[in-house]
Amino acid sequence: MKIKKRKVRHAAIFFICWFALLVILVDGVLEFQTLVDFFGSYILVEITLLLLVILPTVAVYLLTKER
Repeated sequence: MKIKKRKVRHAAIFFICWFALLVILVDGVLEFQTLVDFFGSYILVEITLLLLVILPTVAVYLLTKER
């Protein structure tokens, strides 16, 4: 599978924006420690947050149409 520059660019832009939004949301609004207390596991929260960033980024890459 050949990597397309346009698709990578769109996925990278999405990744940066989505990551920034999640950082603001988790660190500012919800507070990370509150999430850890709610879920009961630091690892579970970390993996969930990583998947919330990685999976949509991969989806954007796969769904971006080539011209």
